[in-house]
Order: sequence, then structure tokens, then C-alpha cells
Amino acid sequence: MAALPSLSAQDSTSRVVALRTQHGAALLGIPRDGLRLAWRAESDDAAARLIGYQLASGDRDSALVEAEPVAGAAVGAGVAAPPSGQRRAFAVRVATSAGWSPWSAPLVVEAGVDGPELAAQVIGIDTPADGPVQLLRREFVLERAPESARLRLSALGLVDAWINGVRAGDALLTPGWTSYQRRILIDTIDVTALLRAGQNVIVLAVADGWYRGSFGFARRTAIYGDRTGALAQLEADGETVLVTDAAWRGGFGALRSASIYDGTVTDLRRRDPAIHEPGFDDGAWTPAAVIPVDPARFEPRSAPPVRVVAELPMTPSSHAGRVRLDGGQNISGWVQLVVRGRAGEVVTVRHAEVLEPSGDLHVSALRTARATDVYTLDRDGEHVLEPAFTFHGFRYADVEGADVVSATAVSISSDLAPRSSFASSHEALDRFHANVFWSQRDNFVSVPTDCPQRDERLGWTGDAQAFAATACTLMDAEAFWMSWLRDLEIDQTDAGGVPSVVPDIIRTEDMLMGGVPTENMGRAGWADAATIVPFAAYEAYGEVEVLTRQLDSMRRWVEHLRRRAGDDVVLPGGDFQYGDWLDPDAPGERPWEAKVSSDFVSNAFYAHSARLLARAERLVGDAARGADDDALADRVAAATFARWGEEAILTQTGAALAVEFGIAPEERRREIAAGLAANVRRENGRIATGFLGTPLVLFALSRYGHLDEAYLMLLRREAPSWLYQVDRGATTVWERWDAILPDGSIHSGAMDAVPTEEADREEGNMLSFNHYAYGAVIDWVYRNVAGLAPHEPGYAVTRVAPRPAVGLDSASASIQTPYGSLAIDWRLRDGVFEAEVEVPFGARAVLDLPVTDGSVVTVASASASGGEVPAELGHGIHRLTVTAPRIAQPVA
Repeated sequence: MAALPSLSAQDSTSRVVALRTQHGAALLGIPRDGLRLAWRAESDDAAARLIGYQLASGDRDSALVEAEPVAGAAVGAGVAAPPSGQRRAFAVRVATSAGWSPWSAPLVVEAGVDGPELAAQVIGIDTPADGPVQLLRREFVLERAPESARLRLSALGLVDAWINGVRAGDALLTPGWTSYQRRILIDTIDVTALLRAGQNVIVLAVADGWYRGSFGFARRTAIYGDRTGALAQLEADGETVLVTDAAWRGGFGALRSASIYDGTVTDLRRRDPAIHEPGFDDGAWTPAAVIPVDPARFEPRSAPPVRVVAELPMTPSSHAGRVRLDGGQNISGWVQLVVRGRAGEVVTVRHAEVLEPSGDLHVSALRTARATDVYTLDRDGEHVLEPAFTFHGFRYADVEGADVVSATAVSISSDLAPRSSFASSHEALDRFHANVFWSQRDNFVSVPTDCPQRDERLGWTGDAQAFAATACTLMDAEAFWMSWLRDLEIDQTDAGGVPSVVPDIIRTEDMLMGGVPTENMGRAGWADAATIVPFAAYEAYGEVEVLTRQLDSMRRWVEHLRRRAGDDVVLPGGDFQYGDWLDPDAPGERPWEAKVSSDFVSNAFYAHSARLLARAERLVGDAARGADDDALADRVAAATFARWGEEAILTQTGAALAVEFGIAPEERRREIAAGLAANVRRENGRIATGFLGTPLVLFALSRYGHLDEAYLMLLRREAPSWLYQVDRGATTVWERWDAILPDGSIHSGAMDAVPTEEADREEGNMLSFNHYAYGAVIDWVYRNVAGLAPHEPGYAVTRVAPRPAVGLDSASASIQTPYGSLAIDWRLRDGVFEAEVEVPFGARAVLDLPVTDGSVVTVASASASGGEVPAELGHGIHRLTVTAPRIAQPVA
């Protein structure tokens, strides 16, 4: 390790940028536990090397105290958090071989407050489930306008706050969905600008949300409790000036019902703007009651909240006497309408993802979700209409009841920054990449849901683990996953079993598979999210914190599997498994009946989870336990392949698992990959994998050089394929490969699965046009088409390995790594491969270029022939050429 320079040595060519915490750039009131800073450094000196850093911290109003310098090329460090509710400033500078950079601009970090530290109590008034949204109100006096004010806000249910008639903050669906029985989030909102000297008023609107509303495909109510209420504490200049308690009063307003599945009913005739002004006579309102709740359930938010992330103009037309609106993109959110109507008119807005061949909205896939917003106008003239405490999955909407002046599709999501970009010469592949991004955006709404439209919208663990690697490339999702994984651990059983959905609201009697009540705990490929998702985050962001926090959960899951296997080494058959869910060749109504044996699949994931746990033990746990887990994985893999392997490898998913999870003996894997390639050639690239095989199949092909077949599969246009969806006009990823059939009709979605009690429900209908699971292929696209992949966790060392193909002769991509922007722009020009590669400061890149025996490689001013390439690249922009490159031939 290089020696640090003298503290007086200055490097004016280098600088620190983008200092932040692991919770994001702008989150107020963060948790105090495990605070970590992250930064990026830049340098104009091509010869500079990152060799150390120095932190400084202290009160933001005084000089910062410098800590001892630290050697190493780190771009993050743990620090002491400020006391609860307090702020602390941090700065960092980095050392290079030339000296010390200037100090970064200070980052002010503000700690949140845990529930037991709050004086506020949860309050509410009696309301029926799915009934009117309660309004809680209190007036208060301030002697002067504060210099700084914070509102701590949470709820049993969902809550919005207004101070003096202005909405406090821009977060939606507050406090979000967590495992409420143990963990409810507290938002901290800067409300300084909303307060004034003299009389003030605060109003809290509280809806059922996930806490009490009708939710899950069994449409249970009061899943977490039968009373909703709000928790709020207002602090001004460091003093608590107002808390929720029995002195508040409650009533009702215009919002007559608000359901996540069904939408809202709003009667504007009941709206009274005076509620938001001091002096309103609330004497007829009900006194609020304190709702007993353990304060320890409340904790500060640790990941970005849900916000509006895009607004898309909707194009109107006429259909069957209604106004048809088309936003051009399938989203999660709602329609903001400007209408012109008369007092008493009822405006109805119905939503759908796609249209029937007849042109009507396709609503059968919604099952019991009404996905309808209804408004009653209170006066003649123009109105701006918008729902609250709900969201819909839709591209189209039909409006009845008034003249539409304009319409906007409002897109919402957990507010995660985009992390990457991709473009190529293949228009359909680019559109599919965009579709995957939109499906992630639409389904990362507080938790990683399966779909945003029907009566489900649950955090399915199988979908999450399949997509986690892609999710971490497309968005800055580290804090999002860390939060969700905490709920996964909370919802683990005492015996270590992991549920199929997190937060877990499924009961055995809720889920019938083949007419049989089915336990949702411990299902292979779903429960393994306990090990797979933490490693996806670690690989993408390079921080061991996620492994440290989840190590006990990972141990409990693998031990659960070990106990189930008993003396037989492998898991016993007979338990229901989802298997390679939605294999395109499975019976449409029984999607768990895939070609590959579910026993092979379950034990392959058992071995894989044991191997991941072994890696985690070596990194952050007990190396001896890691050796034991590796030995366990070897035993399970060997027994699994001996019992089921020869039959399993005849299927695409079985072969991919055997290769990628190391289930087959090492000396057999190349042969198995060749057999998989032959299968793909015979089928002309036809996909024959479901949720579990799809993320692995292209990797199994490319690992042993079968790029022709990998591209044949990736670029196929006929059903089933990724690009078939694009050719059918998809703007997000489908749940079923053939959701729209080649003749233009819509798949029935019939499934012999979940129960029904409602007469208007189509039993077992399972059809979504917005599922991200099959979008997991985008991880392969970044690593192989673009050629950017972490060679070491967090991209400290990057593997640059682009693979051109016939029909795909240029691509560009970028990823915002912890070190900065990693980017590539390559093209084939007159039979020569040309690329420009940007490597961020502090990182290195290992080259794996598409060479043949006849290639000549040029890297900047250095050249090599015979296929030899430089070992690695340092930071900066590098221009590469390869003559006679290897070009994949995606032909059957």
C-alpha cells in the first residue's frame, strides 16, 4: 500500500464530489445505527492514483475536526451519527500520489427520532374499513416564525399532512409498507416555510392503506389492526411545540373512501377549505382517541419514500361514448384530470393496461380490483381532479361524466435514482431495456411488488431474487433492498422459513394450488431471496453492510433447509413447489408444472444458498462455518445431480441451474452447456424457461462461449421471446410470455390457484402486463452486449467484455458505480471493432475483448497482436480497436 503524502502536499487536479450517506442524498431524519458516508473522487491527472482519505466532522456552525488520515482506495467509511434529532456536518478529502485534494463541500446529516423518544401518541377516530378518510385537526400558536422546524410523521395506515393549507412534503403513501407488526417508519419533513407567527393549523388525513384496507388476493381487511390513526410531532427550533394526543379532534371531508385496489370516491360537495384555516369551528367533530401502540414499533425511514417520478400527457379520443385517454406508457399512478362540468355531475375514471381487440378496456386481469376513481362535482366550471391514497397500473383510462379539458398520467415510485443507461443499434432491444426500467419503476412502490394493477401487488420473493441483480444495475437500490430485507428477516418463522411474499400477509387457506390449501413458507427459489438478494446488493455496491445485517437471516434459512433434508442430504419430495414458474410449456392453468423437476430445482437452490452463505461467512462471519457450508453445498449438489441431474439437463432451466449453480460435476459443465446450446439451436432460439431459469439461461450459454445461441435467444422475435412483447406494443414486461397471443387476442390468464368468493371474479385469472421477472435478462445485456460487469464487488475492478453480434453492431452504456461513471461506446466499422471506455477514478478495468487468433488489438498508443491485450486500464478515457473481431452469429 502506497504511503500517504504529507498533509501539506496539495493536489489541485483532484476533487471529491457527491458526498452522501447510504440512505441517499436528501433524506432527513435517518437512522442512527450504522451510519456510512460514501463519496466519489475525480482527477484530471491520468497518472494520479487514489491512495487514502481523511474525514472531518463536527457541528455545522463551527470548524470541523479532522480525523486521522486513512490509507487505501476506499470511497466510503462508517462514521458516528449525530444524536437523535440533531445534525452533524461531514467533509472528506482524498489522497493521491500527488498530494491531498481540497476538502469536499460539507454534508449535513440529520438524525431521526425513534418511537420511544417521541412524546406523540397515535390518535384516531372511529371509521369503518374502506370508509371515509378521517381528518385529524389541531390549531396552535407560535410566538414567532421558527428558523427551523421538523414534522415527525407516521401512521397506522397512510397519512398526509397539511400545515396552514399547504401539503407538508412530497412523499406519497406515507409511511409506506413494512412488516407493521414490528416496524413502522417515521418520516421527518422540513416544514420551516409553512409555519408563521401567531395562529397555525395542522390537518392530518388518515386512510386504511395496507394496514387495514381490503388487501391481498383473499381481500382480507384489518390484516395488521382494526383501527387506523396518525402519529405526529412538530418541533420548532429544537423544541417540541405540538404532538398528537387526545386534545385533537376528528371529522370527515370530501374523500369518502380510499382503497389501494379499488380507487377513491371523492364528493367535492363535502369539501370545506376552511378546515385548513385557523378559526374553523370543529366543535361538531369527534374528540380523537389515543390508540395504544408499542412505541418501539416506530423507527426512522432508511430508504427514499414514494414520490411522483414522471408526468406524461395523455392523448384523448372517443370510444363508446366515453373519453378514452392514452398515456403512451404503462405506469403505476393515477390520472390527473382537468374537467369542465356542472355541480352534482359524477365523473368516473376507469383504468387498464391494454385494450381488448374490440377497443374496450381489458379489465378482467384486474380480478376484484375496481381500479376506478369517482368524483362528484360541487360547482359549475373547471375542476382539477386527483385521487389520494391509491395507485393504479395503467396506460389507458376511460372518463365519463364531464368534458375533459386535459389529462396527465402521474407516475409514482420509490424515488430511486437511475443508475445506468443503455442504447444500441437494435431498436427493439433498446425498447425492451426501457420496458424493464419502467417495470422496475412501476413495481418498486415501497416494496418490490409483482404487479401494480390487480388485487395482488405483493412483495413476491421469487420475483425479487430473480431480478435483484438487474435492479441494482438500473437504479440506486441499495437502501431500498436493505429496508425490504429487514422485513424479510422479521417475517421469517422461528424455524427459519422465509415467506413467499414480504411483507407476509398470505395465509395457507388464502392460496389454493390445484385446489389444495398451500403453505407459502420455504418455497424454493422464492425463500432463497434471503441469500440471493443480499449478494446482489453486495456485488453491485461493494459494501459488506448488507451481508453483516442479513447474516443471521441467511444462516437461519440454510439451517431450515438442512433440518428439512435431515439424514437424506437432499430435500424430500412431496412438498408443493412453485418450480420454474410460468414455464411457457406448462399448462396455462397450472404454471407450477414446469418441464424441469421441482425436486431438482429445490435442491439446486438449496446448494446455491449454502454456497452464498459460505461466502458471507468468509467475508463477515465465521470462516470455519463457511467451510462447513461449502461442504454442505458440495454434498447437496452431488446428491441432487446423481438423483435428478441427467433428466433435468435435457431442459433449458435444468441445464442452466446445473452450470450456473455448480450442481453438475465440474468436468460435465462444458458438455451440459453444449447440450443447452444445441437445444437452443434446434428451437431457433425459443425460450423454454420460467421465472427461475430465465435469469440464468444466457449466462449458462455465454460462460462456455456459446454466444451465437445466446444472441439467437435474446434477439428472437417470435413468441415466446423477449422481443415478441416489444413487437406487440408492450411498454413494460409481461408476466406471461404470450400475454397477447399471436392472433392479437389476450391470454385468458386462467389458473387453478387462488380462491374466490365474489361472484364477479374470474377464478384464478393471472395476467399482468407489468411484471419485471423476465426483465432479469438485462443483467446479461449489460455484462455481455455492453460488456460492463463488476470483476470485484462494487466495480473496484471492472470487467470490460463487449460481445458484438450480427444484427447488433453498436452499443453504448454507462453505470454510476461507487467510484463514478463507468461507460463504454462501441461499434463495428468496416469489420473493425472500435470502442471508447471510460474508467472512473479509483477503479481499474480488466479487458476481455472480442478477439480471434488473427486480431490486432490497439489500446490508446499501445498495441498487441495475436489476441494479447493489456492486463488492465486505469482511470480515464481509453480508445480501443480490434481487427478481425469475434462476432456472434445468431442464426439457427
